[in-house]
Amino acid sequence: MAASDRTVLQFSSSSSSSQSLSAKVHPLVIFNICDCYVRRPDQADRVIGTLLGSVLPDGTVDIRNSYAVPHNESIEQVALDIEYHHNMLISHQKVNPKEIIVGWYSTGLGVTGGSALIHEFYSREVPNPIHLTVDTGFTNGAGTIKAYVSNNLSLGERQIAAQFQEIPLDLRMVEAERIGFDKIPSDLEGMEASMQHLLVLIDDIYKYVNDVVEGLVAPDNKIGRFISDAVGSLPKLSPSVFDKLVNDSLQDHLLLLYLSSITRTQLSLAEKLNTAAQIL
Repeated sequence: MAASDRTVLQFSSSSSSSQSLSAKVHPLVIFNICDCYVRRPDQADRVIGTLLGSVLPDGTVDIRNSYAVPHNESIEQVALDIEYHHNMLISHQKVNPKEIIVGWYSTGLGVTGGSALIHEFYSREVPNPIHLTVDTGFTNGAGTIKAYVSNNLSLGERQIAAQFQEIPLDLRMVEAERIGFDKIPSDLEGMEASMQHLLVLIDDIYKYVNDVVEGLVAPDNKIGRFISDAVGSLPKLSPSVFDKLVNDSLQDHLLLLYLSSITRTQLSLAEKLNTAAQIL
């Protein structure tokens, strides 16, 4: 058999261009994905959606916005609500006409079995779409975020598989946003950190006052006035009155949490009704 007649495995020509492709994502997209995951239907293991943005002059894909797309997923197939996807795209482009489809996202760690089917649909929407994955389950102790492109593996003239290749991803987060994403503390954790910091300050003040009394440190009138003002600002409460004040504040906080939970439930119900109306 001549060398020219051999059938070989080969990747599509897009594989070479994908090696130099990169993307950057803004914090709004990540928080929007996390919010959609929290408010997902009870039976859904993950959420997927469309990524919007633009391609910069240097070829970098700038991901600036997103929206979730209702879907049904099983081991054998994935069904997207295409009409809802197109309606949402029209609505977004009325506000931001320069934002186009640049890919799609899914929650979870890495690429799953059904990703190739979904990626094939978005490949018809935009050439070489980005696939963004957000690990909302914090599998490795952090919210891992990765971006992929797909390369087709062909045998002769027949396409037999698709390979997802990771590309460089720049998270456009300032330090405060990065800390907030890596670990959002609960109310109790925040209170614990504040109390620990307060105890450290009290220990430092106690040591300073004790050293001044023992004659180990020269007194500083400015520091003395600060300490006097701090002590004078404390209300004079008996233990019983203080306990009542803390308990009343705790009850108010619990009531606020309850009202917030009701509000989230109402919003989730309204979103599901709206989605059902769009499907019907």
